[in-house]
Amino acid sequence: MKRVEMDKLDRRILEVLQQDGRISNQLLAEQVGLSPAACWRRVRALEESGVITGYTAQLDPEAMGQGLCVLVNLSLQRHTIDSTAEIERKVSSYPEVLQCFAVTGNADFVLRVVVADMNSYDRFLNEKIFTLQGIAQVNSNFALREIKNTQVLPVQNEPG
Repeated sequence: MKRVEMDKLDRRILEVLQQDGRISNQLLAEQVGLSPAACWRRVRALEESGVITGYTAQLDPEAMGQGLCVLVNLSLQRHTIDSTAEIERKVSSYPEVLQCFAVTGNADFVLRVVVADMNSYDRFLNEKIFTLQGIAQVNSNFALREIKNTQVLPVQNEPG
C-alpha cells in the first residue's frame, strides 16, 4: 500500500480517533480546530484511502472468560507456497487466534491465542494446530501478565 500524504490536521484527527473512536464529529472538529463539515470530509478521506481501516470495541479477555493468552511459535517441515498458504488460511479461520505473523528466526509463524484455560488450550492444540499438515514444531509461551497491549499507532508530525 502506498503511503498516504497527511498534514498536521489529518494526524491530529487520527490521534484523537485512536483515543476515542466513538467521539462525535462535532467534538472531534472542535478538538482539531476545524468546522464539522471539513472534519467530516477529512475523516471520510482517511477512511477511503485506507488509513482508517475500521472501528471496534475493545473487550476485556478476562471479563469474556478468555483469560489465558498464549504466544505460539509454529515451525514448518517444508516451505512451499501451497502448504504455507493452507496453514495461513486455516489459522486465520480460528477464532482463538487474534494475531498471526509470518516471521524470521527460529519459527515461521507466531500466533497470539486467547482461550479460557489450560484445558481449552490443550483442545485447541489437539483439534486445530496438531491437525495442520506440514507443522514440524510447536512451542507455546504463556503470558504471565500483560505489560502493554495497544492498537494505537504513533502519529508522527513529519514523515520518517
